[in-house]
Amino acid sequence: MIDEILERATEKMGKTVTNLGAEFSTIRTGRASAVMLERIMVDYYGTPTPVTQLAAIKSPDAHMLVVEPWDKQVLNDISKAIQASDLGITPSNDGTVIRLPFPAPTEERRRELVKQCRQVAEDARVAVRNERRDANSRLQRLIKDEDVSKDEVKHAEEKVQKVTDEHIAQIDDVLKHKEAEVMEV
Repeated sequence: MIDEILERATEKMGKTVTNLGAEFSTIRTGRASAVMLERIMVDYYGTPTPVTQLAAIKSPDAHMLVVEPWDKQVLNDISKAIQASDLGITPSNDGTVIRLPFPAPTEERRRELVKQCRQVAEDARVAVRNERRDANSRLQRLIKDEDVSKDEVKHAEEKVQKVTDEHIAQIDDVLKHKEAEVMEV
């Protein structure tokens, strides 16, 4: 039972770190990336649909994305959805494709992006700590419910803390790399 609790906590903490990486991939760094458009939803015949499912997205250079919808009738809807998103990009629609220029962010904008990255990382740390708390409370319940000694639970709590520290260190490492990427001119 203790092993199951440890395994579950480790798995959930690992997923938190993975989700952090996915979250960071959507934060703009000045380089164009199709991943940034994954969260943008377009009303496609009454159904919210991600842009990535409605169009081919190409990156001809580091500072440009080209969105080429398979159904040309949704071109204006895609353009409006991109305009309304938090990307801060003005789409250029020529009737067949949408061009998205990604200018290099200003120093002030990069600092804002670093703050945003730090907040996302802090949310991930909180999620890891919450999982530690949940694992520890499940371990404490084992003392009351089953024939598990306090020493075994204490040892398991130490393992949970070690796993927590490892995942927090991974989050800090991912954050450090993302901050360097964002601040790169």
